[in-house]
Amino acid sequence: MRAVFGLVLIVGVALAGGAVMMAKNYISAYQTELARERSAREAAVPTVDVMVARRALRYGEILAEDDVRPVRWPENAIPEGAFTSAEALFADNGENRYVLRAMEKDEAILALKVTEPGEDAGITSRLERGMRAYAIRVDVATGVSGFLRPGDRVDVYWTGSLRGAFEGGNGELTKLIGTNIQLIAIDQTAGGDIDGTVIARTVTVAADPQQVAALAQGQNTGRLSLALVGAGDDTVAAAMDMDQRILLGIEDDRAPQKQEAKVCTIRTRRGAEVVDIPIPCTN
Repeated sequence: MRAVFGLVLIVGVALAGGAVMMAKNYISAYQTELARERSAREAAVPTVDVMVARRALRYGEILAEDDVRPVRWPENAIPEGAFTSAEALFADNGENRYVLRAMEKDEAILALKVTEPGEDAGITSRLERGMRAYAIRVDVATGVSGFLRPGDRVDVYWTGSLRGAFEGGNGELTKLIGTNIQLIAIDQTAGGDIDGTVIARTVTVAADPQQVAALAQGQNTGRLSLALVGAGDDTVAAAMDMDQRILLGIEDDRAPQKQEAKVCTIRTRRGAEVVDIPIPCTN
């Protein structure tokens, strides 16, 4: 009986020792994992809320509260002019903000991309530094049949008479005077969400002062025509002139007249004889 009791006691002590060792290993592993998690948490970058677009936004749209949402953003990489709360973005008096620059979904809302509360989105907001807005008269032919939209880019051609432009000038000439010029408004519309074709009477382009001078001169002395540049096309059209003779492939077979050399002389008398002596011409 005592032998059985002693055996049971030994087995119990062994089981207890095993349980203690298992518990100790479990606690040690738990503490190691906890320390690792705390270390990772300390190494994580602190973040703050930044308001981003919930959907794609286009120029001229009213910015509504349903159009934005907060996203956690690294605190040391917040874009300049970002809004960190809906209260900072939307006015308490209910005045609307308008979109000045197109934004894609999940793009941060920046101060330079929206107006101040109650401020309208004017066309000046679409002009980059150094650029000017200039209006060009168009019709169904020169305006690409109404398929132009704000944001498109066009090449501008001038067609006019050469009569009076220089001595011997005659006929008409077509010349490329501007390439990849951006449209910022069609008639009185600056937004890009025009439905269908619009036969515009004027288009407003963004051009530098030198281009404005060329467009103004071309518009006053001839006709301006627009050619639409394809989306994503980064090629630049080469300078070109086209007149009727080049268009029809007619070569000018008139041989250039040979200019006779001018000879200057002075007349002198040698006794009874009059002699012409050549001298260098002074004019």
